[in-house]
Amino acid sequence: MTSRREAIINLFKTVTVASSGGILWGSAAIETVNAPLSLRPPGALNTDDFIKACIKCGQCVTACPYETLKLATSGDNTAIGTPYFKPREIPCYMCTDYPCTEVCPSGALDLKELTKNTEKPNIDNAQMGLAVIHKETCIAFWGIQCDACYRACPLMNEAISLIIDKNEVTGKHANFKPIVNSDVCTGCGMCEHACIVEKAAIFVLPRNIATGEVGRHYIKSWEKEDEKRIREKIDPDKKEKTDDKSILDYLNNNEELAD
Repeated sequence: MTSRREAIINLFKTVTVASSGGILWGSAAIETVNAPLSLRPPGALNTDDFIKACIKCGQCVTACPYETLKLATSGDNTAIGTPYFKPREIPCYMCTDYPCTEVCPSGALDLKELTKNTEKPNIDNAQMGLAVIHKETCIAFWGIQCDACYRACPLMNEAISLIIDKNEVTGKHANFKPIVNSDVCTGCGMCEHACIVEKAAIFVLPRNIATGEVGRHYIKSWEKEDEKRIREKIDPDKKEKTDDKSILDYLNNNEELAD
């Protein structure tokens, strides 16, 4: 006959196991919806829509000829079962026939996302992420000649270009500094993969994290359409020119402009 003491011990063990399982499943549940730093295949919808649409079938992973894509598992810090890639390990090699996107059955990867100012999908329109340079650890900014990322970029002189300026340290040599064009960069990660330093000084982040946001209350006064937006905000029904002083007063009142 089981003593009261043994019954209490068994009950405690059961509660402990159940609690541990709850913690593990809780962590897994968080990972299913939390993927702020994940890089997705070409043509992926925005993060929230992608996670909702992806059915975790793995067909895109199988279709990738370079084994770039992985299916997330517990501990990968991304939505479990969804495809992602790590450029430092294997970048996206920009297949011109986009096999991973074409094979997607759910629309989480959509060829329409690869259409920008073009009638047909083009892999150069991909926006998987944006390359960011850490100047303090990029040896090109030290004055040491290196153009590994520049040479690796499939859109050389477009997504990554080199700026030549005087080496202030030696006073004799030139520095060749890489600069990323955010309007062109696809986020393929070939630059990160090629970076020669121990921890890449150029790395790809999701665009919503890598880019800033100015806010609607700033205008580009040299762009007529942008200035027009402010005038219409002040008086949507007034078509004639608005007094410049009223625009300044409006911008200085610290109100947030709505879209």
